[in-house]
Amino acid sequence: MNLNSTMFVQAIVFLILAMAIAKYVWPPIIGSLDARAKKIAEGLAAADQGKQAMAAAQKTVQAELATARDEGQKRIADAEKRATMVADEIKANATAEAARIMAQARADADQQVNKAREELRAQVAGLAVKGAEQILKREVNASAHADLLAQLSTEL
Repeated sequence: MNLNSTMFVQAIVFLILAMAIAKYVWPPIIGSLDARAKKIAEGLAAADQGKQAMAAAQKTVQAELATARDEGQKRIADAEKRATMVADEIKANATAEAARIMAQARADADQQVNKAREELRAQVAGLAVKGAEQILKREVNASAHADLLAQLSTEL
């Protein structure tokens, strides 16, 4: 056969094959590639939206953490104030109780001093009566009286 006719037949077969591939093979491949490109584009868009949502959520979380931190600090400060107030109140109550106990002790001491004075007066009165009794029993003599008074003063 002739080289030209072989080349011509091969060219026709090539064109038929190219048309068959263009009609039956390329459209599904192109469709698959387009679908895949579309899925990739959608995935990238979703990833971008996810990043934006995550950034917004991070900002919200940071704001909430700051709010919670501030609220915690306020509560700690309030608790410290309350603790200080309670401590001051306890100190005031303790001071008042100490003053009351001291007043009670002073009153008891004054009462005991008054009781001791009364007992001492009774004893002095008894001794004076004894001394007068002894003076009256003896004869009236200045030197004897001086001795008895000296003895009475030593007993006191």
